[in-house]
Amino acid sequence: MDIYKINDITELLRGNTYPGRGIILGKTPDGKHACAAYFIMGRSENSRNRVFTERNGEVFTEPFDVSKVQDPSLIIYAAIRRYENKLIVTNGNQTDTVYDALKAGSCFCKALKTRTFEPDAPNFTPRISGMLVFENGDFFYKMNILKSIDAEGSDCARYDFSYPSKAGLGHFLHTYVCDGNPIPTFQGEPERVATDNDIDVFANKVWNALDENNRISLYVRYVDLESGKEENRLINKNH
Repeated sequence: MDIYKINDITELLRGNTYPGRGIILGKTPDGKHACAAYFIMGRSENSRNRVFTERNGEVFTEPFDVSKVQDPSLIIYAAIRRYENKLIVTNGNQTDTVYDALKAGSCFCKALKTRTFEPDAPNFTPRISGMLVFENGDFFYKMNILKSIDAEGSDCARYDFSYPSKAGLGHFLHTYVCDGNPIPTFQGEPERVATDNDIDVFANKVWNALDENNRISLYVRYVDLESGKEENRLINKNH
């Protein structure tokens, strides 16, 4: 087993009907851009009734058809926010938890210690979070997953990861291993994945590898490390 293998995202996603929600953070092969991607999937009508919208550089999940919303508590939230030199990406309203903590002088890890997995028994969906920190013309990034320690949801297991940026390398964290009932939660460290210099190539590769029936939305942002200029791609199944 090659523990340093850098996987093709297509190989990891193809044939997996339900990895759930996913975050990919990393650096392009040419070393010029930071890469951040977030996708959502859905099995229920409530989950599938969503789109991504972008306002002032922040990304939100919103209802596609407001009349069909059943329970907005776990499906409507800010997914991507920026605070000073930090870009926050999460799969729930813990985006705001991290943002507020940073604003108060605290940090990513301490903020997430105040949260647990989602209260959606029997799945107990993990909360996954990431943050890029830009400094000195480069960046590093952190990832975190909060998941149930047992099938009863009796307590929360917490995992923190921190990575220096390396050209061509990204890390992929997703909520589920695959489909199931209950759905099995992600296991182990974030997966090592290859990035791409071209944002369109990368965005299309991720979107096309996601299960066609269950994919909902994808957002990809590239940040030029020299100029700070951002390039974004937003794909919604509902439009």
